[in-house]
Amino acid sequence: MITGSQCRAARALVDISRQLLATLSGVDEETIARFERKLETPAADIILSLQSALETAGAVFIPEGERGLGVQLKFTRSEARRLSNLENEGGLAADDEVPGG
Repeated sequence: MITGSQCRAARALVDISRQLLATLSGVDEETIARFERKLETPAADIILSLQSALETAGAVFIPEGERGLGVQLKFTRSEARRLSNLENEGGLAADDEVPGG
């Protein structure tokens, strides 16, 4: 499970506000603020909702090891830009019409 510090760092890395994280995770914005400020530790299911939303946004959490806890981006900024460009090409997404084999 992630810590409040990892939550705050992940939000900064993926560049989303507490308000957007609240929307994405279904967790109240004040609960997120108190967790990040180490004033309160929410229930495990709430922390997992935050972690899942941040991972979906592109954060990767590093478990505690020799070098300690951490968080990093799933993709470099360059990779993320390329993926974004690819996702925006070709209009609306639809099922592929590939003949069966």
